[in-house]
Amino acid sequence: MINVTELKRGEILEVDGDPWVVTEVMSQTPSARGASLLVKGKLKNLRTGQTLAKTWRGGEMVANAEVDTRTVQYLYRQGDDHVFMDLESYEQVVLPSELVGEAAGYMLENLELHTVLFRERVITLELPMTVELTVVDTAPPIKGATAQAQLKPARLETGIQVLVPPYLEAGEKIRVDTRDGRFVERVKSS
Repeated sequence: MINVTELKRGEILEVDGDPWVVTEVMSQTPSARGASLLVKGKLKNLRTGQTLAKTWRGGEMVANAEVDTRTVQYLYRQGDDHVFMDLESYEQVVLPSELVGEAAGYMLENLELHTVLFRERVITLELPMTVELTVVDTAPPIKGATAQAQLKPARLETGIQVLVPPYLEAGEKIRVDTRDGRFVERVKSS
């Protein structure tokens, strides 16, 4: 149990038997005399993706969700499933595409990431902050283009599309932010 006044973003709570992550939290002190502190939070269900706005009175207690995080390595895609290997037990874990979701666009073979388990079931994947992917298709580079110029769409080796600077061409490796699918930088070849 945790006091609502100690809640932070990223905290995982158990609400009605489901794990919910705190995406926003703020305290509000009402102006009326004798009124108690209010804590407002936005929660996201890790199992269903549903969002919820919640308000608690200062001093209320909420239950922490018992979650476990395991490091896994992405092995390959098999039909509609994705196969991972638990790096502690070396067991293979098969997850359906519905659970993997948009993360599939950032996963190449041998990528290390984390699975979040709730009651021994995988509920979500945690990707690294950035991944390196190769551009397979984009418009030809514009001579004399700078990084401040307009962006152009590029298709990456996993099939996702991102906006990249106009000086990039097919075959180059780039670093992509997995939180929002944004181009970060060109990867220097060594």
